Amino acid sequence: MAMTLRLSPEETEALRAVAEREHRSMQEVARTAIAEYVNRRTVRRDEALRRIVAEDGPLLDRLGKA
Repeated sequence: MAMTLRLSPEETEALRAVAEREHRSMQEVARTAIAEYVNRRTVRRDEALRRIVAEDGPLLDRLGKA
């Protein structure tokens, strides 16, 4: 899917600098950053859910039977 991403001049320059330093396109750097962000959020969500189930499992069971 094509999309337009509007960046501030500072964000554009930071993206350009990373792309040049890593010898990659700005698009590739942006796509990698998005993928890493989404993955981190998914991992954090999954960890939080595991913690909730571990700590509150009995309560969740009782609520599920109510």
